Amino acid sequence: MSFGTMDVYLNEIENNLQSILYSEEEDQENETWKMYMERKNIVLEFLHADLSLHLLKRHHKRIELLKKCSYYIEILPKHLALGDQNHLMLPTTMFQLIDPWRFQRMKKVGTVQTKIQLLLLTDLLEQLEQGREELVHFLETYDMVTFLAKWDLVKQKLSNLSELMDNFLAMLVPGRLYVKHRLVSDVGATKIPHIRLVLSTKMPVMFDRKESVAHEDWVSLKWFITSQQSQPEQYELRFKLLEPRAQQERIQCGIMPVTSNMCEIRNLLSDRSYRFTVKRAEAYTLVYEQWRDTITLKTKPYPDEDMESTMCEP
Repeated sequence: MSFGTMDVYLNEIENNLQSILYSEEEDQENETWKMYMERKNIVLEFLHADLSLHLLKRHHKRIELLKKCSYYIEILPKHLALGDQNHLMLPTTMFQLIDPWRFQRMKKVGTVQTKIQLLLLTDLLEQLEQGREELVHFLETYDMVTFLAKWDLVKQKLSNLSELMDNFLAMLVPGRLYVKHRLVSDVGATKIPHIRLVLSTKMPVMFDRKESVAHEDWVSLKWFITSQQSQPEQYELRFKLLEPRAQQERIQCGIMPVTSNMCEIRNLLSDRSYRFTVKRAEAYTLVYEQWRDTITLKTKPYPDEDMESTMCEP
């Protein structure tokens, strides 16, 4: 083989080797890019499906609603034996058997548990919001090499946030109250069923701001319970004249028990502003209620007052 032919042969081998190397590098780059896109899509799907801004805003509204709810202790049978249903005790009967002092202690436990639950929900939601911001930061600032190098960290972050979300969703529903001591005193041969205590919620009472209107010397107020059908309940309605102008006007206030979701208050002063507040009436099983709705209405002036005001204008 001549030297010229040998050079051509060696050049062909070198070119073939370079082509193979380039092909292997290209394949490796394609696999790396594919892995990057797959893992990036995992994060994006988690953000859109499990940790979207819309979902977090909805949870925020849910917490704000829970802060306005009323919380009660509910007594339920722990289990029912077949054939025993004719002997079930009504809750009112059970209250006659429960030691009042011990029940008051349980109400304090329920109050503390409710406050802690609301604080934990707020804290968990803040952690979820912060976790979302961190994931978005990873996607926006990490290049392919950095993202893949830190994938274990990102994957652990996804797992932690998923667990946080599970805990958050489980805590949205009021839980069981754990009884350390017997609530029912020994009553001889009386058959006492096993009971469990749970926290139940009632949605907040809200003024209907379209239906609540003021007239010259009276107001018509109406309220409703959000997110549930209205059932007969007892309410406490308060009213107060704002900025009284004379000592005798300070009696323009009061507290009224109401058994329906509407009320009329008469004998008010015309052309004056009043503040009205509504809440549920105090109940024996109530453990926590901090919020109450308030509305301010101004009564209308009498027609002759309008005329006098117009005539007095320069």
